[in-house]
Amino acid sequence: MTRWIELDGAVNVRDMGGLVTTDGATIRTGLLLRSDNLQALTPADIDRLVTDIGVRHVIDLRSDTEVELEGPGPLTREPAVTIHHLSLFAEGGGLTDVDADTPRLDTDKILPWQDRQEEGHESERSVGHYLGYLTDVPGSVVSALRVMSQGSSIVHCAAGKDRTGVVIAFALHVLGVPRERVIADYTATGDRLEAILARLRSSDTYAQDLDSRPTDTHRPHAYTMEKFLTILDERHGGPIGWLEHHGWTDDDTIALRTALLA
Repeated sequence: MTRWIELDGAVNVRDMGGLVTTDGATIRTGLLLRSDNLQALTPADIDRLVTDIGVRHVIDLRSDTEVELEGPGPLTREPAVTIHHLSLFAEGGGLTDVDADTPRLDTDKILPWQDRQEEGHESERSVGHYLGYLTDVPGSVVSALRVMSQGSSIVHCAAGKDRTGVVIAFALHVLGVPRERVIADYTATGDRLEAILARLRSSDTYAQDLDSRPTDTHRPHAYTMEKFLTILDERHGGPIGWLEHHGWTDDDTIALRTALLA
């Protein structure tokens, strides 16, 4: 993996630039980044992202409660950067694993990997959560991809694994990146897992959950993304079929490919 971007305040940052599509195009460097939480970016980190790379849009997939507890992050103070808060949880919804309008801190209700059933393989439960994002807030996924057409973007959640992984997988599919490369990018987060978890354990928002489960239960496995994409194939004709069902158009596809591909 040569697309890692080394920062002091985030450990799971990488550039989608350089990935090649099935028709021979290449994602341009510096236009689509993915990351873990951006709360602790240093001034040097911000200069790297905003000045050197040219990031202009932050796609924040965290819940309202996470933003409230963790804070919006230092990039909100950058006039050149626009923050797009697009939670992948139905905030306060009765039929979701999130109840973000409760006044107390209940990490079982705000974290993407929590409140899981006891039965079943970890990967199977993750697939269920990924499908839940699409059921609860499909508009956030569509909107996130449309933001990517507007300029250099960085997508993040807490770990930069699950929610970010789903949105990036959709974007890469629309761009035409082969499925095996989409899956490889998803699992690459595992290379930084220890550092990611160490950062999250320093936060009261996430520490209790992380301390209660073995480290390997957080590892992204190829099977998880493969199963998720296969279900999209079977139920919706693939990621683009799902997007079209929720308002995505051919013009949207053209705009994203024109903005990001060379």
